[in-house]
Amino acid sequence: MQPNLGPGEDFELLLERQVRDMQSKAAALNEALSAAGATVRSRDGAVTVTLAPNGALTNLELGHRATEMGSARLTAAIMSTVREAQRQTARSVADSFATINGDGESTDMVRSFLPPDPPPDGDFAAPDSAEPERTPPPAAPPARPPAPPAAGPAPRRRPPADDHSDDESNPW
Repeated sequence: MQPNLGPGEDFELLLERQVRDMQSKAAALNEALSAAGATVRSRDGAVTVTLAPNGALTNLELGHRATEMGSARLTAAIMSTVREAQRQTARSVADSFATINGDGESTDMVRSFLPPDPPPDGDFAAPDSAEPERTPPPAAPPARPPAPPAAGPAPRRRPPADDHSDDESNPW
């Protein structure tokens, strides 16, 4: 394959131009990826999460309503808000990659790792009108282990050893 040289260019100049182009793309991609994190707040405002471009959780804020939600609803709100932030971060990273690198096989491969879209209703905590969380009834105390058997006959003991070693069936 013959390089595409312009008039008056030599191979060294072509390589330098390609290196500068690659350095420029790398710097642009680095800048775009650095800004690709996301901050997402749940619909009811009880949970706010911030993710770094690599998907790491960098901040979690619980609003005043979080204490009223109960543990199950709060957990669901945190998880769904984190998932939404992950989706936004991943899309931002993929879009940045596509902007710098263009569409092609590598961009398709990056996009193949995007998390799935949420269900149409959304994953967020149930709205305020939802039925309050019910506490399950207390569990019955565990059953006591069976009592040891009453004193019965003494355990059988091995007869005292005698000096007769002629009994071949006795391994001791």
